[in-house]
Amino acid sequence: MRARTGQNLRSSTRRDGRRRRAVSAAAAMAVGVMTLGVLAPPAASDSAAPTAAAAGPDAVQRALNALVRDDGMPAALASVKDRKGRARTYTAGVGDLTTGAKVPRDGQVRIGSNTKAFTAVVVLQLVGEGKIDLDAFVDTYLPGLVRGEGIDGNRITVRHLLQHTSGLPDYGVHLDDDEIRNQYFEPRELLDLALDHPADAEPGKTWGYSNTNYVLAGLIVQKITGRPLAEEMDRRIIQRIGLRHTYFPAPGEMTVREPHPRGYHRSPEDGPLRDFTEMDPSAGWAAGQLISTNSDLNRFFTALLAGRLLPAAQLAEMRTTVPVGTSGLRYGLGLTSRTLSCGGVYWGHGGDIAGYETRGGVTDDGRAANVAVTSIPTDEAAVRHVSEAVDTALCG
Repeated sequence: MRARTGQNLRSSTRRDGRRRRAVSAAAAMAVGVMTLGVLAPPAASDSAAPTAAAAGPDAVQRALNALVRDDGMPAALASVKDRKGRARTYTAGVGDLTTGAKVPRDGQVRIGSNTKAFTAVVVLQLVGEGKIDLDAFVDTYLPGLVRGEGIDGNRITVRHLLQHTSGLPDYGVHLDDDEIRNQYFEPRELLDLALDHPADAEPGKTWGYSNTNYVLAGLIVQKITGRPLAEEMDRRIIQRIGLRHTYFPAPGEMTVREPHPRGYHRSPEDGPLRDFTEMDPSAGWAAGQLISTNSDLNRFFTALLAGRLLPAAQLAEMRTTVPVGTSGLRYGLGLTSRTLSCGGVYWGHGGDIAGYETRGGVTDDGRAANVAVTSIPTDEAAVRHVSEAVDTALCG
């Protein structure tokens, strides 16, 4: 769920002074049960389709192998769909550093801030139904709730929330792994934590990534529909487009339901890898709680960009972007665009949560790719290599 404003997007900035505490906390997650010793990077495994293996690993497989071999990722997974709808899955590394088990093909992973795109879709569906106004103030739906130093819900709009231009502080940077290892958080607790701190900026003046925005968006959904956010997300998106391996973990659910690679995390950043697979993801909620697979993410973003989830007017709003610094990344309403080396852009989001990172998206002509690794990269070279693997998959 961390925000990375340069190469990638995460749920809280990693490049400022907050990074020391936020590497896992802004992703809202907990220290793993087991501390592992210093581990050598596992050997890469070429798990592309047999026809490709006969001719040697293709460019995507080579990129995943390098993430394991050179960047120390325990495992890397990818799902790629070409313009004709032909899909391929890839794996590299090992799924369990203790047992050496294979990486499950298209295994489930925690998708972190990709959840924000799902939350934004639900909000925009309600906009299309005339139940929410993008330019209405938060107080219209949650009167008196959003108050603090330099913070007033009568000045922050729904659009500001979805676009990260509200100026609201991010609650995630005030949590650390040990606090939230087994702790369940109610959404209101997360909001209260943010409101104990002053605003980062005036509403509408500048872009600044904050998980607090999406907690508020989720609370608005619940207020308008009278139903839990997880149920609305399931009914309006997951069931509607047949995402068979995507779900919102129930309260107290700390495991991953289907075959999955184990997720590992360094906390502190220069410490050993620790197993973070089982954890309470409630500190992510509307900003980062979902579990999915690379292929389901491809299906979701393909359906979204094809107009199967939103009316044309709301999809156009979602794709209206603002620049994220000088990185070349642009942020819309829960949707990002990023340039490709082969020309054009791809649309997606990306997400980190302790133990996992996912990156990818779709192009306007129907290509789709998502890449997952089982540890959040802690240096800029590894960050860049994950993004380059996506570019390779979409441009190959």
